[in-house]
Amino acid sequence: MPYVVLATWTAQQGSEAVVLEALTELAPISRQESACRFYQPYQDPAEPRVFHIFELYDDEDGYKAHAESEHFKRLGFGKAIPALEHRERAFYQTLDV
Repeated sequence: MPYVVLATWTAQQGSEAVVLEALTELAPISRQESACRFYQPYQDPAEPRVFHIFELYDDEDGYKAHAESEHFKRLGFGKAIPALEHRERAFYQTLDV
């Protein structure tokens, strides 16, 4: 069953451009991962410091591989996450309906 991740990243005041730049680089590379079915970041127009990322993987192991990938370590942990005020993630299993 596909594995869903909903991430919310809130940039520190004045760091929106850093987070946006990291996501702009990260998204196309993440979409090329073999277990990634969908990866779409978006920014809240009412609160431009808030970014959401909707991710869909073949399974939980696919997500774990993403989190341990070179590009996520470099762009996520190395660039975007240090510029965040808050980071939240929620994990879901899809229903077979």
